[in-house]
Amino acid sequence: MNRFAHVCALIIVLTGPTCLAADTVLCGVDVLQRDGFRQLTGQGVGLITNHTGLTRDGVSTATLLHEASNVSLTALFSPEHGFEGKLDISKIDDTADQSTGLKIFSLYGKTRRPTAEMLSGVDTLVFDIQDIGARFYTYISTMGEAMHAAAEHGKRFVVLDRPNPINGVDVAGPMLDPGEESFVGFHHLPVRHGMTIGELALMIRTELKLDLKLDVIHCDGWKRDTLWDATGLVWVNPSPNMRCLTQALLYPGIGLIETTNISVGRGTNTPFEVIGAPWIQSRELAGALNAQALPGVTFVPIRFTPTSSKHAKQQCGGINIVITDRARFEPLIVGFGISVQLQQRYPNDWKGRDAMRLLGNRRTLDAILAGQPADEIQQIASAGLKQFLKRRLMFLLYD
Repeated sequence: MNRFAHVCALIIVLTGPTCLAADTVLCGVDVLQRDGFRQLTGQGVGLITNHTGLTRDGVSTATLLHEASNVSLTALFSPEHGFEGKLDISKIDDTADQSTGLKIFSLYGKTRRPTAEMLSGVDTLVFDIQDIGARFYTYISTMGEAMHAAAEHGKRFVVLDRPNPINGVDVAGPMLDPGEESFVGFHHLPVRHGMTIGELALMIRTELKLDLKLDVIHCDGWKRDTLWDATGLVWVNPSPNMRCLTQALLYPGIGLIETTNISVGRGTNTPFEVIGAPWIQSRELAGALNAQALPGVTFVPIRFTPTSSKHAKQQCGGINIVITDRARFEPLIVGFGISVQLQQRYPNDWKGRDAMRLLGNRRTLDAILAGQPADEIQQIASAGLKQFLKRRLMFLLYD
């Protein structure tokens, strides 16, 4: 797989300039620091964060609040993948932060919602974690559960906002069906929601009718159509298998099928840029997908052997997914196109029904299993998007 490690850099060359607004974007934590932490003055603070909670200069939000003279940092909380963002396991225990000496309560262990005991001495819960822009990325769920806890126990909630790295304009379905809510589907959202974590917090509070004092400290200088590589901000892998912007752009479509029996590149150098399985014929699948002429993308036949996760240590036939035009590329169309080909060519091997966990929409799954064309599936998956776009209008913070 090493020969595919150059893909992230290659995509930048293929898709144009990358630092259109360098050194102009401040995240919520930078604005908080610029304002002398006045928004948290005199507060006992519980901070929900991980390794992505950093200032533009690379100082952790935990260190910053710990050293602020007018703030009392009393507790730390960590999401999936842990405080350092290195763990890819199903349950994480509490631990301690060596730099501050504070206990880190895991919100991906015995509980996923802060308890009254954990919130002892906390006046305000602060959330500072980088999201990726897809409904099933679990940091949204961690925030939502923490908001419930804050409302229940009378705590204020503050979100230090961060850009949506795959932009805040593009929205794509399907919507989550009622009754399909889970930790990978916290709220009634489309797969690609086009919102920041702060905007989502405002929506969740209103639509779930939470009695909660909520403040969002806005980003400064970010525009809705701006992708991460135009912010001047340093990329930090938000999770172990999200290693560059290219993978984030692919994730809403490719991540959609990772609950099936397909490797999506976990255990390789290029997760979400490749898919495969021992029973896939590489050239056959790549040829069929290229024949669809999906916009802004091409497919290269490959063989690879994951070192972990699905099909570990087994040689897989598959494809390398190469974005050729970011302006035309639509990740959900690509995910649907791949799903249709898997269903048509490998109906006895591919366990397509298992996609429901992340897809969260029965009509769309039925269309995939029926082998309908990707553009028709996209039409079915767009049901409810107009209403969602209206719903989200009142919560948008950026132009």
